Amino acid sequence: MTAPSKISRRRLLRRALGAGISLPLFISCHKPPIPDTYQVNETPPEEQPKPGPNDEIGVGIIGCGRRNGQLAIGKGGQGRLPDYARIVAVADVNKKRAGQWAAKYECPAFQDYRKLLDCKQVDVVIYATPEHWHYLPCIHACQAGKDIYGEQPLSHTIREGRVMADAVRKYERVFQTGEQQRSHPMTRKAVELILNGRVGKVQSVIGYNYPSPYECDFPAQPIPEWLDWDRWCGPNEVVPYNTDLYLPRVPYRREKYPAQPAEKYAIGPGWMSFRPYSGGELANWGCHGLSMVQWALGMDNSGPVEVWVDPAEKLQEVVYRDPETRDRGDNIASRPIINYKYANGVVLTLSGTESRLGGGATFIGDKGKITIFREGYECDPEGLDEDPLPAGAIRVYRNDHHMGNFFRCVRSRKDPIMNVENAHRVATLCHLGNIARWLGRSLEWDPKEEVFPGDDEANAYLDCLKRKGYELPDIV
Repeated sequence: MTAPSKISRRRLLRRALGAGISLPLFISCHKPPIPDTYQVNETPPEEQPKPGPNDEIGVGIIGCGRRNGQLAIGKGGQGRLPDYARIVAVADVNKKRAGQWAAKYECPAFQDYRKLLDCKQVDVVIYATPEHWHYLPCIHACQAGKDIYGEQPLSHTIREGRVMADAVRKYERVFQTGEQQRSHPMTRKAVELILNGRVGKVQSVIGYNYPSPYECDFPAQPIPEWLDWDRWCGPNEVVPYNTDLYLPRVPYRREKYPAQPAEKYAIGPGWMSFRPYSGGELANWGCHGLSMVQWALGMDNSGPVEVWVDPAEKLQEVVYRDPETRDRGDNIASRPIINYKYANGVVLTLSGTESRLGGGATFIGDKGKITIFREGYECDPEGLDEDPLPAGAIRVYRNDHHMGNFFRCVRSRKDPIMNVENAHRVATLCHLGNIARWLGRSLEWDPKEEVFPGDDEANAYLDCLKRKGYELPDIV
């Protein structure tokens, strides 16, 4: 989902005709109605049986970079793996990084994640890969009978997200998405206040103005001998290797996990800013803030019916030909402003400039407003949250430990707090915003059928071209 405002005809043709590795699929006050997704559906931890010596859960790690390193040590708000979870296999296209992890955890390492999925000792997989590499590990893990903790955003395109959700449901897998803000008690409290009418009827929502992705055309550098660059490019055309594309973000912060950064000198921005590898900050950071919007509006199983940009003009093309910071690209790629309208009349506008809004939004009603931000909230006027909610109030899924919630649900077979359908709807909101910017006009959206009715040009953006061997399956 990281792309400039337009892709050349020649580039599209190269993508469609490019040869690729064969990767076959596995065979083997105001109170709205209470949505089903707001029912608490996890057995409380204290009521669950304690795991015995034979209840160990084997974990397979797909992607041995920074984010999975944070997950392994419990950094970033999601919490540590439980004591009964043990890393038993790792996989990464970066053979050196995979080997470093394997040495620490005394387990096998693979460059091809499909070999990890063949391991019988792997019960669950945790993947933290570039966005264009989310859909296949998810689908293949479902087909291999593994439960999944997948990093956000769920998908790289709307169509990918729907197929991923279908695979999770068909194979009855437990899937948790790494949008850990849903597992914070303060943001949960704010959501319940909004759902129970403390701001009155919500009229509008102001979210952060997240930048869309832009393009890169970096000069070629030698491909490191330990890296399978062709496979890293995956469904996209193979472009020249460059450190400032390969890294997710620069600077690359050192963490206390096994793999040391292989690159000492880089400026950036990294693949998280570039199309066709990512949806930019609108997907990467926006999925957290927009998750709060979907949750507090009771839209976890739906979405907006219209999206438009102001002014009605296409996103200006930005191309990075030499490494530089994100400033230029993010500044240009945050214009025009994105607006969404829901069927109930609520309008969400991504015009906020205050950085803390990146993890939330401001909900404005006829009695006041509540602003949700990372791990907290504030009320205007003050005191909207002072009186406790009544006994019959709307309550949302209650959980304070995101990773622990996933592993408890692996044992109970119930849905975790950020299940695959919720995550798909949030990611769709991100993708819709990018599509509106790329087209520069108003779009009607059918959240049930997940199409732009009668709009072939817009529907062409529901998925992207994929190299042979990396196709999205029609049937999972």
